[in-house]
Amino acid sequence: MTYRVENANRRVEKQILRLPRQVRNRVARAILGLEANPRPHRCKKLVDDIYRVRVGRYRVIYKIFDSKKLVLIGKVARRSEDTYSDIEELF
Repeated sequence: MTYRVENANRRVEKQILRLPRQVRNRVARAILGLEANPRPHRCKKLVDDIYRVRVGRYRVIYKIFDSKKLVLIGKVARRSEDTYSDIEELF
């Protein structure tokens, strides 16, 4: 059961490209891992079908569409107080 992973918008690509190289590689591996298992043991359910996975100090926030076999990445950001604000509006 393979899922397709896509970015919600161009802003996500820019967020990933701004990361330090080592962090970018770790985030990319975590995102690619979502293709095989969109709910890994280290993920946390935030709201409805919106989840987050930790990659060091960074968080990958994504939404799962099981009927379409799709994982939509909404945000990649360093954890802060506003990381989770307005997450429903990302999708």
